[in-house]
Formats: sequence, C-alpha cells, structure tokens
Amino acid sequence: MQYVFPKDFIFGTSTAATQIETAFEHDWQYVKSNDGYVLDRTTDHEQRLEEDANLIAALAPYYRMSLMWSKLQRQPFAELDLDTVAHYKNFIAMLQQRGVKIMLVLHHFTNPVWFSKNEGWEKKENLYHWVDFAQKVVDTFGCHVTLWNTFNEPNVYASNGWITGYFPPFKNNPAKAATVIKHMGIAHDLMYAYIKKKFPLHAVGISHNSIVFTSENLLGWFPERLSDWWFMEWVPQHFEQADFFGMSYYARVSHDPMPITYMNSPHKIKKLGKQHDDMWEYHPEGLRTCIDRYWNKYHKPIIICENGVADGNDTLRQQAIVDYARIVHQALQDGIDIKGYFWWTAWDNFEWNLGPAMKFGLYECNFETMQRTKRPSADIFKRLAHHKMIEAS
Repeated sequence: MQYVFPKDFIFGTSTAATQIETAFEHDWQYVKSNDGYVLDRTTDHEQRLEEDANLIAALAPYYRMSLMWSKLQRQPFAELDLDTVAHYKNFIAMLQQRGVKIMLVLHHFTNPVWFSKNEGWEKKENLYHWVDFAQKVVDTFGCHVTLWNTFNEPNVYASNGWITGYFPPFKNNPAKAATVIKHMGIAHDLMYAYIKKKFPLHAVGISHNSIVFTSENLLGWFPERLSDWWFMEWVPQHFEQADFFGMSYYARVSHDPMPITYMNSPHKIKKLGKQHDDMWEYHPEGLRTCIDRYWNKYHKPIIICENGVADGNDTLRQQAIVDYARIVHQALQDGIDIKGYFWWTAWDNFEWNLGPAMKFGLYECNFETMQRTKRPSADIFKRLAHHKMIEAS
C-alpha cells in the first residue's frame, strides 16, 4: 500500500531549546531528572550548529524550534542580547541555506530565573514581561519564520507545574494552574494580534497536547473524565484565536483510578496486554480520535506539531512512522484539512523531568560524547518528509 501526500503538505521535525542547548539561568537549570541526570549540559547543540543543520535538513524541509528566553533577554524588558541574537541568526541562516523553513515556538516550558522568582505566570502583570520578549523576537526573527506557535502545550505546562508537581515550580495547586492558563491565554491573544499585524500572511497558533483518556473500571471513571475536561476542553478554550489548531499526540492513558503508564506502572500495562513504548501505551488510532474531536469542534486547519515514540531500540519507531502516516493520510482522504506533521524529535534530547534515558530521536545522541548517529527510522522519515510518500505492507 502506498500513501501519497499533497505536494504542499508540511513535514518537519521538532525540538525545544532547553532540551538541546546548555542551560543558561532558566528555571530548569540543575533540576535532577528521574534517571539521575541534572539538566545543565544537554546535547551541545550550540557547539554543533553546522552538523545539526545538516542533520535537520536531511530529515525534513521544515523545522519546529524555540529560542532560549533566559539567554536572549537577561533582565525584564531588556533589549535582546546581541551575541545570542547573532548566534541564533547564524543557525537560522544555515537552515535557510539548506532549504529548511521554520516554525518558531515562542514559549516551550522554560522561563528565566528572574521571571520565575517573581511568581512567574501566576502573577498577571508578569505576562507582559513575556509579551515584551515575544514582540522583540518577532521584530528580530520574524522575517525568517514561516509558522508560529505562541505556546507549546500549555495544558502540560500547567498540569505538571501546578497539579502533579513534576515541573518547576513543583507545586500542587489546581487553582493556580487555572490562573496560569488564564494569563497565558491573555498573552497568546496579545501576541496573535501583534504577529498578524506585522506578518499578516503568517499562520499563528499554539500546540495543545492531546491524549485519549480512558478508564479500566468504575474507580477510574471520574479521574478520567476530570482529566479529559481539564486537559482537552477547558485549557484549549483559552487559546481559540488561532489560524490553525496545533496539536501533539503520544498516547492513550487509562485510569484505575491512577493513570496507567509504562513509566509508573509497567506491570499494569503488561498485565492488560497493551502495546507500549518506553513511556506510554502505544495507541496510534488515538491520533485520529483527537483529530476528529478538534476538527468537529473548531473546523480549523490542523497541524500535528509533535508526534513520536520513546523507543531506545528504534523498532517501534520504524513502525510508528508508517502507522501515523497512514492515519494522517486517511484523515486527509476523509476531507479533514491537515496542513502539516512534525516528528518529535530530530535527535535524542533531555526529556525534561525524565532525563536523557527516554529516547525520542531519529538520530541517537550519545550523552557522553554528544555524537549523533542515524537510526534506521531516520531514513524512513526522511523519505516520507522529502518525497511526500510512504509504502506500507
């Protein structure tokens, strides 16, 4: 079976600055991950720009990336650091010389220490600090950008920062999580208007993390319903001013009443006979479930901003590229306006609170030498991304 995509369909890979660059005075610096690593040096991306530009260009014609706020803006309302601007412009020029177009993410989980120490997104007046930064980024880099995400996965950011306590500021306060989302929603609307005024032809949205929530028993029903309402309905309502609905998808998560994942309850995943990667249940059909849900709700073009698997041996990743391509292709055939698809991620990175033990890369990264080594899945995705076609048995 051969799946052929439209000539203008966007294929790309995705990364986040914090996960690939050496830390610089942000709220994740020195955070100890579950696998014992400390987030400081990550993959030395800032020292391997040409190598990484070649790698990115080989994989796909688009690249979704972010810039490190803490390194670009050292104080509130300060001008952007000129050396850091030059560094990023140099890298973007390398990508453009290789024919790569950019989706730029203005906030991908991380804040400067000066921002987080002043209550961060909990305080309404602080959102204008980020808006100032984002406007300066648009002014400085906007002419090099094709697509925009204002925020990456605010539902994950607020949930892990203020409900589960996995992310900075490591709190358990659902009311403050809701406040954070409200403030981010205001900031998004301000930046949407700013970008559209300066670059009216640029498409602007955010990326929502999407999950298929289910339950194994009656005990799991209420937490499943609550999670779905908060994560999939309430949070997205604060970011509806957008040219496209951006979404990421990784998993189906069942409850009994606690979430069942391979990270936290591998014995349950195995007992239930669920296929899985190194983190979650592997349920590619859930991508279509989420696409249908948001297409029916918003009737806006959809971009899959992140999709992938944590797979240290690469076997499932090779299958997943084909599985997900088939699902996206079928959705297109059914008349759903999907504009693009970004794979997470180009090379192994520092997976937030889980550390480098979780391998998402099309290229392996050796965290001792920082050497990048192509995995077999890279060639599969490369053919799909550049030739807009994939074959499946």
